[in-house]
Amino acid sequence: MLEASFSDVLQTILIILLVYFAFKILIKWFGPLILKYFLRKVGKRFEQQFRQQQDPNSQKKEGKVSIDKGPKSGRKSNKNVGEYIDYEEID
Repeated sequence: MLEASFSDVLQTILIILLVYFAFKILIKWFGPLILKYFLRKVGKRFEQQFRQQQDPNSQKKEGKVSIDKGPKSGRKSNKNVGEYIDYEEID
């Protein structure tokens, strides 16, 4: 079985602390740059999606009016259901 000496434990703790503080400093320096990069990337993606949604409307000439009609619904009222009965609520 291996035994750890006090100096080995102290050295391991110091290495862990050194890595932690180095990581913390690097994030403080390069974090804003990384954040700007990702925000630009996401912004470009949103802009592309917005342009794709706006493209069909941009093909129409200015001043020209067009009305898009929705599909006809297949529902028609069935008049053979029964007769309508008017009722009153009793309080």
